Amino acid sequence: FTVWLLGASLGLAACTATCLPFMGTWILGRGGSQMQALRDTALFVSGRILAYTMLGALAAAAGTWLSQAMRGGSGNLFIGAASIAAGLWLLRSKPIHAPCGVSKRAGSAPPLLLGFSLSLTPCAPLASLLAVCAAAGSVQLGMANGVMFGLGAALTPLLILLPLISLLGKQLRDNRDW
Repeated sequence: FTVWLLGASLGLAACTATCLPFMGTWILGRGGSQMQALRDTALFVSGRILAYTMLGALAAAAGTWLSQAMRGGSGNLFIGAASIAAGLWLLRSKPIHAPCGVSKRAGSAPPLLLGFSLSLTPCAPLASLLAVCAAAGSVQLGMANGVMFGLGAALTPLLILLPLISLLGKQLRDNRDW
């Protein structure tokens, strides 16, 4: 329940502010029906739950591995090597930036993947989830915590706002006087 409540605290506050510009634009520009808006919203929320489940499993696996590695001493060696590699990477010369190729197709960024990728945005509740999962002791328990967090985060005003934005888009398209 505590992990679910932590997810709900994210979903009811920060998630809406972070995700609304992305999904609101998608829904408004998509020009679909109310049913399409509900389907896109469900896919978006499913992507978030999937991401939190995966992150919970990875944190639990890493936590189990890290605790074993730290007991054996090889964890300190690995962390030190990673720090040195990161420092060397920062010293490298930077190539000239090449613009990304952007697809013009409307279906190139489905809501499921948008929900998944936005769930990777660092925040305090996500860090708390990862700490809980890392201390869980098993990948299954980490996944269960990730699912509960995701279900809590799915409780968001976006469930109401996105279908309303769809209605606004329909109104704008139907009434050209705007």
